[in-house]
Amino acid sequence: MIAPPKCYDRNCKHYLGVDQPDGTEMTERVICEAYPEGIPGEIAYGTYPHLKVREDQDNEIVFEENQ
Repeated sequence: MIAPPKCYDRNCKHYLGVDQPDGTEMTERVICEAYPEGIPGEIAYGTYPHLKVREDQDNEIVFEENQ
């Protein structure tokens, strides 16, 4: 099991959880509505708070606190 990402700790309303594409822990990745294929490490575990749309996104979803 991977560590909870900062988006989970910050209570982002777009965070979806952990995905296991092949059903095993070997392929675990954290996902959200902005990054359904896997949240980049600098957002999930780094210092980037994802307050602005990035070039590597296919949408305009950014951090929003879950109310």
